[in-house]
Amino acid sequence: MKKVLVAEIGSTTTVVNAFGDLDTNNPRLLGQGLSPTTVLDGDVGIGLRRAVADLEKAIGPVGSLSDIPFYATSSAAGGLKMTVHGLVPAMTARAAREAALGAGAVVRYQTAGELTEEDWEEIVRIRPNIMLLAGGVDHGDRRVVLENAKKLAAWFSKVSWRSPIIYAGNVTATAGVQKALAEANLDVRVVPNVYPEIDQLNIEPTRRAIQEVFEQHITEAPGMQGIREIVNGKIMPTPGAVMQAAHLIYDEVGDVMVFDVGGATTDVHSITLGAEENQKLALGPEPLAKRTVEGDLGVYINAKILVEIMGNEKIVEHHGPDWLKYIKSVPETPEEITLSAELTAAALRIALLRHSGRYRHYYGTSGRVTRVDGRDLTRIRWIVGTGGALTRLPNGLKMMHESLQHAGDALLPKQGVALMLDKDYIMASLGVLTTTFRQGAWQLLRQSLGVEN
Repeated sequence: MKKVLVAEIGSTTTVVNAFGDLDTNNPRLLGQGLSPTTVLDGDVGIGLRRAVADLEKAIGPVGSLSDIPFYATSSAAGGLKMTVHGLVPAMTARAAREAALGAGAVVRYQTAGELTEEDWEEIVRIRPNIMLLAGGVDHGDRRVVLENAKKLAAWFSKVSWRSPIIYAGNVTATAGVQKALAEANLDVRVVPNVYPEIDQLNIEPTRRAIQEVFEQHITEAPGMQGIREIVNGKIMPTPGAVMQAAHLIYDEVGDVMVFDVGGATTDVHSITLGAEENQKLALGPEPLAKRTVEGDLGVYINAKILVEIMGNEKIVEHHGPDWLKYIKSVPETPEEITLSAELTAAALRIALLRHSGRYRHYYGTSGRVTRVDGRDLTRIRWIVGTGGALTRLPNGLKMMHESLQHAGDALLPKQGVALMLDKDYIMASLGVLTTTFRQGAWQLLRQSLGVEN
């Protein structure tokens, strides 16, 4: 049997999934191994090998790792940290942000207009894995993005570290941007403009470039240098891999939304253009694939912040003043499970409301005008739940269903939408396999979601 391994390297836990016969009509999930992530120990490879050893307890020896196709997704070492820099907040800067989030990045800082010394100080503090520079529609404003490139070159010339830069701005400024950044020995990748014309987004080329650059440079992150000694296949940011799996669902069955509830964040992915009648009412362009990241809605690391949003008195009433002692990364006791479920349900509800759009009504000389502000989710056909928090709790489907019932005026899916859980918790792992083993990944995803063939 031909085995394939995929590691999901999280901030606290590393999971290694073993798959068999992915290139046949009978692909199988063979087993799963776990270990604490060891980035902070200076070598992620320690945790990877321990997770493989744990896997072998269940399925037996896997053989020499150098001979087995071994892929990985990672959100360790702070995930894919990015800063994005555009021209106008609602246009190029927003388009650049959408591209970065869709690729699986954590956008740590965003600017619009000319960069300042204060912006550079923040960039130095963050030390992003990748910077995304945009600005101007094609054949439009060139001055600001050229000036920003020159400033970055001057600032980087004074420090010893470098960050790869992706340029996705005005095509007529490309040569000048490349020339300016080359003077500081910066690695520059040029892709088509993310905002080539007014109200037109072109995000996919930038999203793919971000993931390619991430794979090239992830081995330079502290603690991650040993990953290539073990992983010989593709490496993707974990949220980007989840989005890749969502694209697979979209290609096969149509519009889809994915909840990914974790200890630190709750992500919502959606792939849809919305209803045709609502597209005509949109206040601004929306990408086909969109991801929102709610860093205050984690159910473990950020549980205290989530409880503040929910109302601390509610949690105290249900679980007592010492409720924090019941917060566990892997809840086991009835009290721990009950609290984790309450936090997860709240994270789902709040994240969904933030991700979705609404009708807005404006009044002028000609009377009331209705517009759509944000994401139209009315055409979603499948809603999928993944992530350690959601997939390991009882009543996950019920929590997802209830989140749709408390939406107020949000533009949410209509009746008849299918809800399902990634019960094997393999969505990210299958996402990284879609380009190599597409049919096998699709069949295993269907099985994990409980979809009949």
